[in-house]
Amino acid sequence: MGATGIIFRREFRAYTRSPMGYIVAAVVLLLDGILFYAVALGPRAGQLLSGQALDRFLYNASGMVAVAAVALSIRLIAEERQTGTLLLLDTSPVRDWEIVLGKFLSALAFLGAITVATLYMPLMILVNGKIAVGHILIGYLGLICLGGAVLSIGVFATSLTRHQLVAAAVASVITGTLFLFSGMAQVVGAPLGRVFAALTIHGRHWAGFGSGILHLRDLVYYAALTYFFLYAATKVMEAKRWE
Repeated sequence: MGATGIIFRREFRAYTRSPMGYIVAAVVLLLDGILFYAVALGPRAGQLLSGQALDRFLYNASGMVAVAAVALSIRLIAEERQTGTLLLLDTSPVRDWEIVLGKFLSALAFLGAITVATLYMPLMILVNGKIAVGHILIGYLGLICLGGAVLSIGVFATSLTRHQLVAAAVASVITGTLFLFSGMAQVVGAPLGRVFAALTIHGRHWAGFGSGILHLRDLVYYAALTYFFLYAATKVMEAKRWE
């Protein structure tokens, strides 16, 4: 097993053994359940088609995934600096990209487990209504892509500082700005509006997943955004190693 795999196992075990991991999971599942009831089982549920109910559930779930991703990522490197254990990693024969990748994959795996745990909700719509299985699968692929992108932003933020609150603030500002690009694209005229639409982390790039339509451009966008912030985190780690 390589260094990335060892770090992955160590960090994933930390999520399963710490209260933080269970608190995030419990909050996400609780709020997703409440929102699902309001959309699919509430008083106005009869006014929506099954596909529309699934669209709204996925839209609400995407917001929860983004918040959970920030919460799960801010401890990854900042906590190592606070406890002094990052020095052990820096002096060991482990490359910075292996540290970043191992920590990112552990957070993505835990976030993925939380997300999959909500799968019974759209399955209830499937049993009682008419929706395509592909719509559910594509929607959940979108949740994982969005979660991975926000996690990479969190990893970058936590590589900058030893303080988790500062990392949370940086990650929230970057993520919030990328979300706001969607609204700004509708207000600002061309060509700047098209630039905002292309950069937004939600809006244009999420719409296809939420509707059950898979576009290659959206996969490329989320993969590129994730790579960019993980690469930036690696460069920050390299710079701080030689301070």
